[in-house]
Amino acid sequence: MVESSQLLFFLSALGAFNGFILSLYFAINAKKKIFANYFLSLLLLVLSIRIVKSVFFYFNPNLSNIFIQIGLSACVLIGPFLFLYLKPCAENEKQNWKKHVIPYLVIITILSFFYPYIEHQAVWSCWIVNAIYLQWFIYIILSLKYIQPIIQKIKEKESLKKIDVWHLSIFVGVASIWLAYTLAAYTSYIVGALSFTFILYLIALLLIFRNSTETTFFQEKEKYKNKEIDTEMQDLISQKLSIIIEKELYLNPDFSLEEAAKELKVTKHILSQYVNEILGKSFSNLIKEYRIEKAKKLLETEKNFTLESLGYDSGFSSKSTFFTAFKKITGFTPAEYQKSLSKSVR
Repeated sequence: MVESSQLLFFLSALGAFNGFILSLYFAINAKKKIFANYFLSLLLLVLSIRIVKSVFFYFNPNLSNIFIQIGLSACVLIGPFLFLYLKPCAENEKQNWKKHVIPYLVIITILSFFYPYIEHQAVWSCWIVNAIYLQWFIYIILSLKYIQPIIQKIKEKESLKKIDVWHLSIFVGVASIWLAYTLAAYTSYIVGALSFTFILYLIALLLIFRNSTETTFFQEKEKYKNKEIDTEMQDLISQKLSIIIEKELYLNPDFSLEEAAKELKVTKHILSQYVNEILGKSFSNLIKEYRIEKAKKLLETEKNFTLESLGYDSGFSSKSTFFTAFKKITGFTPAEYQKSLSKSVR
């Protein structure tokens, strides 16, 4: 029993130790890369503080109350740092990070001063901790917005970039740790720490894998470096792409890169390279553009249909996907575009 307890302590504490090391790594590299690395560093730091508290409290219930209070307080910043890390990856705008960090720091500081854990354990257990975990969950939901494009790629069977896999791993990892702590009352308190160790090592393996193939961690390497498509092949593919339009193959909601390559009688790799390098877009976005052009023609020529059915008639698998793509490509919603056509006729 003693050996198993020691092994459990080693495995759970190992994750926290490596979390501190990775936090330092990203903090140092943030200067050379992008500002978002600071948020990743801080995310790993507060997670590690929370895990350290869990590990030592599990094996030593008589742990100093101030240490317990610090560990619990760190949780208030996990959600915000996850949100702030993922947000810049989706939006090219300056982060107003202060409104997501300072208010929570002020609130938790005030609560810690007037209701210290050592004197108000019941208040912390029943109210403060539950409020912190609720706030953490809310930020997980808010962060989901920036993971949605990756999920959409998976639904549309589009290949994910390695950076997409990385962001998805971070999000799923933090959400899993939240779930482990939330369900701790029904499992074991140490599950959260063990889950952090397991998830951290999966992420570390991904980090090592990326660094073994790329010089800069947060940059996608050139996918087709030293494999240029000759002019003759470019002209051939350009001509063949019209087949997709003529046969309206894009109207099939499940139309994929593999099917397109087979129809055009070229390899999947060459077609993907042509669309990415020559056209400057992904195959998924190219097909969306074809579908939106079809939708625009239907809006111009047909009257007896609803806007809801328009997306399905254009090859989209859902109304929400159609509306999002239409707005992104044309700058209008389908209804706004329809109104603009009515005005031009007048």
